Amino acid sequence: MVQAYILIQTEVGKARDVAAAIVDVPGVAKVDAVTGPYDVVVLTEAQTVDELGKMVVSKVQAVPGITRTLTCSVVHL
Repeated sequence: MVQAYILIQTEVGKARDVAAAIVDVPGVAKVDAVTGPYDVVVLTEAQTVDELGKMVVSKVQAVPGITRTLTCSVVHL
């Protein structure tokens, strides 16, 4: 299992709409609205890195109101 956090910047006033749309995407484990340079943080899970990448590009980045994403893979040290 591959996990990653996706840090999302949204258009002004769109964080709630983005979070509500992403919560239903398959592979999304948790969605939180946050303060700071990012507006929404999403914990995702997939079987492979390729599946994770496809989910980010085709599902998450397609949500209206998102201006930028940063994907941070989870590593087990």
